[in-house]
Amino acid sequence: MRPLRIAVVGAGAIGRTHAAVVAQSPQCRLSALVDPSAAAQALATAQGVPWYASLDALLATSPPDGVILATPNAWHVPQALQCMAAGIAVLVEKPIAHTVADARKLVEASQQKHARVLIGHHRAHSPIMAQAKALIDQGRLGQLVSVMGSAMFYKPDAYFTEAPWRREEGGGPILINLIHEIHNLRMLCGEMVEVQTMTSHAVRGFEVEDTAAILFRFASGVLASFLVSDTAASARSWEQTSQENKAYASYDDEDCYVIAGTMGSLSVPTMRLKTYAKTEDRSWFKPFELSRADLIREDPLVLQLNHFLQVIQGQVLPLVSALDGLQNLLVVEAIAHSAKTKQSVTLAM
Repeated sequence: MRPLRIAVVGAGAIGRTHAAVVAQSPQCRLSALVDPSAAAQALATAQGVPWYASLDALLATSPPDGVILATPNAWHVPQALQCMAAGIAVLVEKPIAHTVADARKLVEASQQKHARVLIGHHRAHSPIMAQAKALIDQGRLGQLVSVMGSAMFYKPDAYFTEAPWRREEGGGPILINLIHEIHNLRMLCGEMVEVQTMTSHAVRGFEVEDTAAILFRFASGVLASFLVSDTAASARSWEQTSQENKAYASYDDEDCYVIAGTMGSLSVPTMRLKTYAKTEDRSWFKPFELSRADLIREDPLVLQLNHFLQVIQGQVLPLVSALDGLQNLLVVEAIAHSAKTKQSVTLAM
């Protein structure tokens, strides 16, 4: 069977990462790079693949088996619709769209056409997340009660000088970073029904927040508290604890989530468990049984590509559907609205 042909549209940082992952896979080959920039053309030449200035040109000349869209958010939906119209499977980088209205258009179209659309929330493919979810589903923690989570890290000044829009509305860790965490929490605890947000920009003084504290209520009754900050000198973030991306410094003793139930708690990603042995003998005066679940670390971008190849061939349904992408965006929008109004926001599809 010939390797599947995958085109990457968008040659920014994440597009280049996707292209490298595709180029290393024995199951597919990088068939084209699509981006109007001279840098993208040079990269295509270096990779030995065709370069196209536009998606239109690619689809008219050499339609691939699958397309990875790593373009600006506002282009996600129109370009995904183009691919769907051409009958081509598409992986759309997160967030699914620039607006909820656009996301709804893609969800409706994908459902009507039974299109092969995978949204690029790559942590959904993490073995760490799969293990945490399995432990919860096995009842090791009992009935879930609460989650404490954090995404605290320090972004250097160059991050903002290179892209001044990150200082303004539309930037900030809520819109840029938190959507990853939302999908993780939805995987572990189910759907969110209410959010409340408090923000601060006391450190950098930008128009946009640098720190936020968020409360979540889930349909199951689980409550979660979450801290996100791009100015906190801390290692309590997914990137710095999971060790899935070697570009980040990491520390073996740090966790970014603590999930607690009526029978015990799980720290993620160290997978440290504290559990009671007997239902009738639970008390804060009693010691826990201590254990650590097996931990596998693999690059979720590689696993996501492998899954996408199966989606292309119709072997599996997308693990992260367009509807999932919409739900994540709805939560982000609710968090931003709560921050502006200083009120809790009830979520509805």
